[in-house]
Amino acid sequence: MRKILISNDDGITSEGIARLAAAAVKYGEVWVVAPCRQYSAMSHAATFWDPIDVWPVDFPVDGVHAYATSGTPADCICIALNAVLPEKPDNVFCGINAGYNIASSIQYSATCGAAFEAANEGFHTIAFSEYHEGAHDVADNYLDQVISELIDCPLGVNEIWNVNFPGCSLEDCRGIKYDCIVSQEPFFSGGYNEIKKEGEKTTYMIDYRPVWKAAEGTDLRAVIDNYIAVGKVRNYS
Repeated sequence: MRKILISNDDGITSEGIARLAAAAVKYGEVWVVAPCRQYSAMSHAATFWDPIDVWPVDFPVDGVHAYATSGTPADCICIALNAVLPEKPDNVFCGINAGYNIASSIQYSATCGAAFEAANEGFHTIAFSEYHEGAHDVADNYLDQVISELIDCPLGVNEIWNVNFPGCSLEDCRGIKYDCIVSQEPFFSGGYNEIKKEGEKTTYMIDYRPVWKAAEGTDLRAVIDNYIAVGKVRNYS
């Protein structure tokens, strides 16, 4: 039987990882190893100098083996592959992330960081994301189709499939765009606002917003135009 490992960066209690696991059980035996808390924007951060706790948890999808960890998403992949799972998985899924992993945001994403860790270890990996303020209708309607099309679709060394579902309604979704390249245009604009000053210490708060502008053929352009963006991303050349 096919074995699938699932992780994320939103934490093991997020609804996105439960939805992904529910879709994945159709394809084989599912193991979930995910952070015990939110780890967004941690990229490929890993724990080297401190121990990592792992413990079983009740999971809302029947038949899924689920474990929480005190580590980062990349840690979850490493410890799952080398300590938790009794056998190596056939596939690794990451997500469904609350927020797009497209354009320059990919370099910050810990969902993609976990996916790249799995790819570095030689595993066929798919990362799934959706707009953080949108409905789930598009993802839930197309998730099975996307999994079935990509689960055995070849990848190069250190490559992942990166899937982003638009935040539009199902009626407004225009389908799937394949072979999307990563947008090279700036995705964020803004800076830091000063929110407090005490003596010589100044406190700032990040104030960055997405820039909804991108060239044709890119991942960002696809979701702007209400398409599901599917493309390959390589961790490094």
